[in-house]
Amino acid sequence: MGMTLRPLHDRILVKRIEEREQIRGGIIIPDTAKEKPQEGEVIAVGQGKVLDNGTRVEMALKAGDRVLFGKYSGSEVKLDGEEFLIMREDEVLGVIEGASKGQGA
Repeated sequence: MGMTLRPLHDRILVKRIEEREQIRGGIIIPDTAKEKPQEGEVIAVGQGKVLDNGTRVEMALKAGDRVLFGKYSGSEVKLDGEEFLIMREDEVLGVIEGASKGQGA
């Protein structure tokens, strides 16, 4: 099995969801003109931020959530050749409700 990354504190690990690439005659032609979409799936979440008084704030996000984030949010990391983003929970703009995995496939 490949590497896993466990985010710390109030950070989350996100896999960017790319807009569907066009397929013509079995050849995938990525549409490079478009900006990368700012939508992703939460892969893992930290245990929450610890406040100065020692109490831990629960994370609002969980693995599997579909989220929107700003274009310059997070730090890019590569795990097993796949690109992910690590960002703080407060960098997430919102959660896309009702978007289950593989929807519209």
